[in-house]
Amino acid sequence: MDHLVLGKPIEPPFPEGLETAVFGMGCFWGAERLFWEAPGVHTTAVGYAAGHVESPSYEQICGGRTDHAEVVLVVFDPAATRYAEMLRLFWEGHDPTQGNRQGNDRGTQYRSLIATFGDAQREQAHSSAEAYGKELQTAGCRPITTEILDAPKFWYAEAYHQQYLAKNPSGYCGLSGTGVPF
Repeated sequence: MDHLVLGKPIEPPFPEGLETAVFGMGCFWGAERLFWEAPGVHTTAVGYAAGHVESPSYEQICGGRTDHAEVVLVVFDPAATRYAEMLRLFWEGHDPTQGNRQGNDRGTQYRSLIATFGDAQREQAHSSAEAYGKELQTAGCRPITTEILDAPKFWYAEAYHQQYLAKNPSGYCGLSGTGVPF
């Protein structure tokens, strides 16, 4: 399947030299759009990660029976952008202090999550969380609740979820940051 906006495959194999990142920011529709609009991003896809059920469905996720988070897979070109920029978009693009929710969306599937690929991403994710946590504290916000973990299995969401906001420009997007810059 090709990306509706970017015109590139959303599943591997991806061209050599590209890097992968996975972020959970609440509802995955708006998170995917945030990243597909970013310079240097090759492709994106929405899916599920960090749960305990093989090949989960959207209905299972929404029912709270799998513990998966709604996530966006971001494949980017490190010659055109950096992982640090992906982290900036992540931190500023949602409220990482809300636990198992984003705005009116509630449940474990809406939690804030960074799935890292390798030591360098893990270290950058943790140091960015510490730095942004200090900025949020200074601004009077609650502590960060973002889960940072080694990348678990990524399960692609159903086809109708892929690039949902391109297919449905007036569709729901509850994505909203704290207003605190990273």
